[in-house]
Amino acid sequence: MPHSNYAIVIGLDCMTGLQTARILSARGVPVIGIANDAQHFGCRTKVCKKILFADTGSEDLIMRLENLGRRLSAKAVLYPCTDQSVLLISRSRQKLASWYHIVLPEPDVVEMLMNKISFYRFAEQAGLPIPNTFFLHKKLDVMHASEHLTYPCILKPPIKTPEWERNTTAKVYKISSRRELLDIYDKCSNWSNVLMVQEWIPGPDSNLYSCNCYFNSASEPIVTFIARKIRQWPPETGTSCLGQECRNDIVLRDSIRLFKEVNYRGLGYVEIKRDERTGDHFIIEPNIGRPTGRSAIAEAGGVELLYAKYCDVTGRPLPKNLTQKYRNVKWVYLRRDLQSAFYYWRRGDLSVRAWWKSHRGRKGYALLSWSDPLPFFADLKNKIKGYRFRTPAVRSETTGISAEVVYSRSLSVGSVVPLLMMDDEAS
Repeated sequence: MPHSNYAIVIGLDCMTGLQTARILSARGVPVIGIANDAQHFGCRTKVCKKILFADTGSEDLIMRLENLGRRLSAKAVLYPCTDQSVLLISRSRQKLASWYHIVLPEPDVVEMLMNKISFYRFAEQAGLPIPNTFFLHKKLDVMHASEHLTYPCILKPPIKTPEWERNTTAKVYKISSRRELLDIYDKCSNWSNVLMVQEWIPGPDSNLYSCNCYFNSASEPIVTFIARKIRQWPPETGTSCLGQECRNDIVLRDSIRLFKEVNYRGLGYVEIKRDERTGDHFIIEPNIGRPTGRSAIAEAGGVELLYAKYCDVTGRPLPKNLTQKYRNVKWVYLRRDLQSAFYYWRRGDLSVRAWWKSHRGRKGYALLSWSDPLPFFADLKNKIKGYRFRTPAVRSETTGISAEVVYSRSLSVGSVVPLLMMDDEAS
C-alpha cells in the first residue's frame, strides 16, 4: 500500500532529525524536512522530498506549518525533533489539527514533563525514584542546598536559555565541593532565572540506561526498547556516542510507570542511572513527544519504533517488528566516540584494543550511511575546518569553575588532537 501521508520532520538540522528522516524514508514514507540552518550537515541529505526553512524555535515554525498544511492532499504526521518544537506544536495544536496528526499527551502533561521543576515535583509526589534535587531562585536557596547535598553534585538550568548557551558549551557542571558550588552559582546565576542542583549518582557511563517507547491513544506501550550507554561525549555529562541494546527490567518498569501515571501518548524517552554503590536506579530525565538521538538504536535492533507511530495514526497495520529481541546491537556516532575514546585513552582508562573490541557486532550509525553519505562527510569537513583546541566543558583543576580548558599546541599526539578536542553541538 503506497504511503500517501507525508511525515514532516522538524529539526532536520540536528542528528535526531536526520536519523528520523532516513528511517521513515527507508520504509517508503515521503518526508518533508524543516530546518533552521540551511548550512547544517543534515540538510545535505537526499532522503527528503523537500526541505523547507523556518525558525524552528519560534512562531515562524507554526506559520510555515500552516502554509504547508493548506497545500497537503492528506493529513501529515508531525515528527518534531527538538524540545522547543514540541512545545510550540503542543501550544498550537488547535491551529494545526486540521492538517496534521499531532501525537502528544494532553497540553498540561507536555508542559509538566518538559519543565524540570514541575517534573521533579511530580515525580517526588508520585514516589518515583529521582536524585535529591534543589531549585535555586536566589543566593539563599544555594546556601541552603549546599548544606544538604552530598558531593559531587551537578548544576544545570531546568531549560537551556539563550543566555546559558551564549556563555558556555557545558550541558551541566559537575561540582566537587560546597565552595565550588557557591562559586559556580555566582558565575552562572545570571544565565537563567532558575538553576537546579542535583545529587550526582556515582557510576560509569555504562550505568546510564534509556527506554525509548511509543504509547498509543489508549496509553498502552506499543513499543519499548532498552539500551545503555557505553561511552558518551562529553564524558560523564554528555550524550551517548556508543550505546548498546540490553535488558534491564527495572528501567522498563519505571519508564512505563512514569508514563502511565500521566496517561501518556506518543514517543517517549526516559534516562535512568544505576547507582554503582547500591544498585538502585534513579530517573534522570524524560524526553517528551519526539525521537531522540538514541531512537535509531531501536531501528538497528529491528524494532520499528518511529514507523509504528506513523502506522498507528494513519490507520495502517502496525509493523510486525515491535518486540525487542535483546541481540546486543550497538549504535555509534563515530566522530564523537573517537573524541570520547581519546579522552579515556589519555587518562589510561581505555586501550586501543578495548576500543576496537567495543565496536564489534551488529550496529547502526548516527551519521554514516553509504546510501546517503553527504551528511557524514559534511559534518567531518566542518569540524576539521573549524576546530578549536578546547576540551568539552570540563572543570578546571585550578579554579574549579572553568567550562573550557584551552590545550597547548605543543601536544605531540599529532594532528588528531585538535579534531578530538573540539567543541561540539548538542543533539
